[in-house]
Amino acid sequence: MRSLPPFFLFLLASSTAGTVVAAEAPAASTPEQTTPPPTGQRPQESNVLTIEPLTDQGTVTQDLKEGISYFRYGVVVRYRSMELVANQVAMSESTGDIIADGNVRLQNEGQYWAGEHLEYNYKTGQMKGENFRAGFAPLYVGGLSLDANINAQNYDAQQTFFTTDDVKDPAFRIRAKQFRLIDGHRVEARNATVLVGDTPAMVLPYYSRDLRKHDTFWRFTPGYRSYYGPFLLSSYHFPVMTNVMGGVKLDLYTKRGVGVGPIFDWNSPRWGKGEFEYYYINDNDPRTDPFDQPIREDRHRIRFSHQVTLRTNLTAKVIVREQSDPYIVRDFFETEYRNNTQPSSFLELNQLWSNWSLDFIAQPRINEFYDMVERLPDVKLSGLRQQIGETPLYYESESSLAYLRWQPGSLLPPGTPMGTDYSAMRFDSFHQVVWPQNYFGWLNFTPRVGGRLTQYGETEGVNTTFDESTRFIFNTGAETSFKASRVWRNVESKFWEVKELRHIIEPSINYVFVPDPNYTPNELPQFDREIPSLRLLPIEYPDYNAIDSIDSQNVFRFTLRNKIQTKRERGIQDLLQWAVYTDWRLDPRPGQSTFSDVYSDLDLRPRSWLGFSSELRYAIKEKEFNGSYHTVTINPNDTWSWRLGHRYFRGGPEFGPESDNNTITSSFYYKFNENWASRITHHFEARDGTLEEQYYTLYRDFRSWTGALTFRYRDQRDRSDDFTIAVTFQLKAFPRFKLNDDQNEHSFLLGS
Repeated sequence: MRSLPPFFLFLLASSTAGTVVAAEAPAASTPEQTTPPPTGQRPQESNVLTIEPLTDQGTVTQDLKEGISYFRYGVVVRYRSMELVANQVAMSESTGDIIADGNVRLQNEGQYWAGEHLEYNYKTGQMKGENFRAGFAPLYVGGLSLDANINAQNYDAQQTFFTTDDVKDPAFRIRAKQFRLIDGHRVEARNATVLVGDTPAMVLPYYSRDLRKHDTFWRFTPGYRSYYGPFLLSSYHFPVMTNVMGGVKLDLYTKRGVGVGPIFDWNSPRWGKGEFEYYYINDNDPRTDPFDQPIREDRHRIRFSHQVTLRTNLTAKVIVREQSDPYIVRDFFETEYRNNTQPSSFLELNQLWSNWSLDFIAQPRINEFYDMVERLPDVKLSGLRQQIGETPLYYESESSLAYLRWQPGSLLPPGTPMGTDYSAMRFDSFHQVVWPQNYFGWLNFTPRVGGRLTQYGETEGVNTTFDESTRFIFNTGAETSFKASRVWRNVESKFWEVKELRHIIEPSINYVFVPDPNYTPNELPQFDREIPSLRLLPIEYPDYNAIDSIDSQNVFRFTLRNKIQTKRERGIQDLLQWAVYTDWRLDPRPGQSTFSDVYSDLDLRPRSWLGFSSELRYAIKEKEFNGSYHTVTINPNDTWSWRLGHRYFRGGPEFGPESDNNTITSSFYYKFNENWASRITHHFEARDGTLEEQYYTLYRDFRSWTGALTFRYRDQRDRSDDFTIAVTFQLKAFPRFKLNDDQNEHSFLLGS
């Protein structure tokens, strides 16, 4: 009998410990899961009214006759998305009425209110306030009295001012005797005065404005790049008809030429939403590809997408990505290229029923320079897991019929022969029965048994030797798991921001057995093949979907998950999430070891402003790390933050040449004052000591809009260095980029 390695002894010990915990705290052995919010976000909405004191001196008294409760010395009231904080509150739960006094703060779905006295009904959203300030971006209001309905976003105020300048002392504002906000997007003011600072600039008996995004607008990004020379990226957008926007993109590059093309996007409740863009440039300096071959001067690309719901549960989606060469997106649309280096085109239809799903996909090759499997078409019927009559058994299935064609691309070094294209019909049908069981109220055990039949037609193509074949697969196995927890209610630490602790442990073992099929993968055409991955691939069907690479399996997958939670200001938060998993292959295939790499995924948040994440991949046989990715995020306040990361990967031939990585990244943000801030980002490759990429950004807050000046320098080793400087602007009310886009994808600030 094989002896278990120390790691598995640790797993078994942890499982035993989890059982003991469950015995000590039986009420929590199968806890209800509370999903904590991401850091910096509000807790998940709840329909339950919750009231918590803010200080140890907080008191509550009740008038049973009147049905009113009185809370003093600091209290926070939460209901759905509403959060109200005040020194003292009188509340009737039966009617929903609240009277709050002293440092009152109300937040509800992006709307904010602050004042000294508030009358509010949390059920209807009706409110009255005095001497207040309020915000519902992009509008900020302050005044003497307010009568409003938050749910309908209707506000009536007297003796007030309003502005879109989100600072304490706005540069401009409009003062009015009467003010109304209608449906959250239209402002009306009477007897209004426009103030620049404290100086009256204009008197308006009546003022009205729509706060929604204007239909006609320009976008500009001026800058300089060593590959482009001075450039100006611009686009003009305008309405074409109801629900349809048009535009023209005009990019001027002194070294490369003029890039131009139309833009359309639409969004109709009946006909669906989509976009179309055509871009053309006669490139004066297209340079060369990675193999030093010239790139054509006449360059273009087309993007088209449309998605529509044809009827209930029937959706259609079509995407077309066509381009003159594989490098036009890299050269002129860098952000898009980083997200998807080889875009595909397809038509997809999906019909969903309660227990079944029917998918139709047609995927031709539009760009001949990319490797691709064409599906002309591929139709799949999926049986979602469903109970078989009144039995305890459940059934699931996937059956597909497809005409498939493998098309090798032409992105090869000069003189390299292209691969062989081949095609065949394929019918595949998988069926499985599972039997979920629960023992002792805490142990889950789910055995399964299934089978798969795959029929291949005769393969067509040059130098192909695959004849008609029928492959049979039998699979069986079982998964067992349990979840145990324990709560320590007396644990408290102000330094670690801990108030109570809950530990949840969830070990699981998944066993899969697949005997040798009558055809091995090298005897079949490979369309849906196994793709090298940095993570463990699924071992059970139908999650494992490399249909043509299916081979024998006799494997255990061991997983241990731990979670530690605590209560913090923003609700329940995870202090730690840790998952460790690996495979024990009882009968390894050629090229496999008995034990796979051990994987560890860890997220640790010891303070609300400090986070650490870790991904590790350790080879047991070689006793070395094959990969790691660590990040530390420090965000103590809104003045500065720092994210430091390290990625290490031991590459291999399956991942291509020079796939090794040993990269250190750093992104530091500092806010000098209310108007100025900066970010510095570095990417350092430790393998050869190269500082690959540097970003330096200076932000300027112009009250109603923001600007950013960005400088980037890239060391491309054997090619000439690339440096870029660009200026971007955006209105706060209608931002050009989403929150943190400039941090996660720096090239946004370069306009590409």
